Amino acid sequence: MGRMVTEGAGGRVIAGRYRLHERLGRGGMGIVWRATDQLLAREVAVKALPLDETLSAAEARRRRERTLREARAVARLRHPHVIVVHDVVEDDERAYMVMEFVDGGSLADRVATHGPVGPGEAARIGVALLDALRTAHAAGILHRDVKPSNVLIADDGRVVLTDFGVAQVAGATTLTESGSFVGSPEYTAPERMSGAGTGPESDLWSLGVLLCAVLSGVSPFHRDSLGGVLHAVVTDEIRPPEQAGPLLPVVRGLLERDPGRRLDAASADRMLRAFLSTGRTPATARAAGSGGSRRLRRGVLTAVLLVVAAAGAGISLAALLADGDDDGNGTPTTSAPATPTTGTVSPPLSPPLSPSAPAGPTASEPTASGPTASGPTGR
Repeated sequence: MGRMVTEGAGGRVIAGRYRLHERLGRGGMGIVWRATDQLLAREVAVKALPLDETLSAAEARRRRERTLREARAVARLRHPHVIVVHDVVEDDERAYMVMEFVDGGSLADRVATHGPVGPGEAARIGVALLDALRTAHAAGILHRDVKPSNVLIADDGRVVLTDFGVAQVAGATTLTESGSFVGSPEYTAPERMSGAGTGPESDLWSLGVLLCAVLSGVSPFHRDSLGGVLHAVVTDEIRPPEQAGPLLPVVRGLLERDPGRRLDAASADRMLRAFLSTGRTPATARAAGSGGSRRLRRGVLTAVLLVVAAAGAGISLAALLADGDDDGNGTPTTSAPATPTTGTVSPPLSPPLSPSAPAGPTASEPTASGPTASGPTGR
């Protein structure tokens, strides 16, 4: 395809139509700018893959395909709590995704700046994200990276799930190579950590972690090392923060290690809506497991030992944690969260990945450890 990026007053013009202005954010998988759609005279957010001359042609192609897949996945969805993709263009073998521009910032930025949210606001955000996830799951799309930096909160309060860069789409060829891992470990479900099958339940686990994080300021699985994070996710006793008390039945249900016993989306939605209406969260009977759920303790412990042992050898997470096949068998040992913790609060949610990103309007952007910016979204 011929080169279509041109220079002009006010910034570069992409595809002869989208004029770039200031950069809103940058992460491992993309750069996001505020831009103007000159044809329709509207403000948009434009995301582009960063150029990396160290990548081979094949690697560069895979990264470009990842952005295009994100666009195709999101474009299939029509929901007020899912980021809107307007257009996808390529120039000089570089992909650009044009999205709605949302005045606001990420949920991670909000917590880092203003502190944890209250139970009512957490419940409101949870209901919105459940609506978005149920729509995505019905379309055969798993997000696989639900976290505060992938959730945007508009100035009018609208909650928007963004950054489907690591989404898994039914019927599409996965871009996750053998031996690689996608997502954010602190927000990743234990069945994915242990190499078992991945389903909608994995996104619900991530939502449970997100609720704890926005209520307390930190993920309950935050540790100082990768090995510590993995051990916390798959084996340590789960202790929801004290601030999760009003929503404890929901949090405990979502943080059930056995996906077959995890709280489903409909039940979580019903319970959160009940809290918003009455101020009380109804208890729910734990879902029945599949006749003596099969245990993956051996696989889980092996994964932990691999990470800990490899830490000293300089082996990366990507080389250790392979994303499991969709048809994988087995379920992690049942382990409902324990009583909420009352100790000191751990380090706060990470601040915006891009220190240069200005305050104010932001746009959706993916990152290796957590995107921020293009409108509202949620590691």
